Amino acid sequence: MVETETTKKNIHSKKLSIQVSLNGLSFCILDQSKDRIIYFKRIDFDKQLDPIKVLSKIELTYEKEKELNQAVDEVVVLFTNSLFSLVPEEIFDEDNAASYLKFNTKILKTDFIAFDKIHPDIINVYIPYANITNYFFDKYGEFEYRHSLSVLIESLLKQPKDMDGPKVFLHSHLDTYELVIIENQKLLFANSFKFDTKEDFLYYLLFTAEQLNLEPNEFELIMMGDITKDSEEYNFAWNYIRNISFMGPFNSYHFQTANKPEKELSEYLLIKSL
Repeated sequence: MVETETTKKNIHSKKLSIQVSLNGLSFCILDQSKDRIIYFKRIDFDKQLDPIKVLSKIELTYEKEKELNQAVDEVVVLFTNSLFSLVPEEIFDEDNAASYLKFNTKILKTDFIAFDKIHPDIINVYIPYANITNYFFDKYGEFEYRHSLSVLIESLLKQPKDMDGPKVFLHSHLDTYELVIIENQKLLFANSFKFDTKEDFLYYLLFTAEQLNLEPNEFELIMMGDITKDSEEYNFAWNYIRNISFMGPFNSYHFQTANKPEKELSEYLLIKSL
């Protein structure tokens, strides 16, 4: 095969994925030619910050981490926040995108409204942090940004079709979790919840199940993210929901870096965006 310029670029291409939340940051670089993750960094904040202080943390990270300043071919930024609303595509009006957020989110005049199309017919309308998107645009030029819930839903809709009833997926990230319920590759429910105690954690889960007529002793709960069998929330939930498992292998990448996550499931969204 004749090696074209396009082929050369694809062979050596690197993709940078960045997850941004008010509670922390994660960075990951994939060498696509070898399916190897050559850089990983996670930073958890001591407390929730505002977008201005988060940007300061990003700038400081780029000053300290030389690996982040290497040339990359693709950049994707994930925003993790509760400033979103899922809308059926058939009723979505791009010119009035802000109207889908006004009932559950405080919108400022300076806010920029973005949206992701989630296969096959769902629109996720959300607010990215404008100061942070401007920073990355100045640094990289054109780049892709998405809401992390969009990545989560898309990845779960691609799970093998299962006729054994609805699957409840729980992705935990520090003091919040996303709950996604899918049956026969159709989305039944998706939302995020902030919890302060293990009782809060269980309440939102059981209340959602009740609203969808799901019996705690029957549905399958599949966990991922910042939660393990040693977690207080897991052990508390197990008293009420017995059919609990953790997401199995979900990627084929190898970490070619000494600094890697202790458990890859904790970076499910970051890795899935690669």
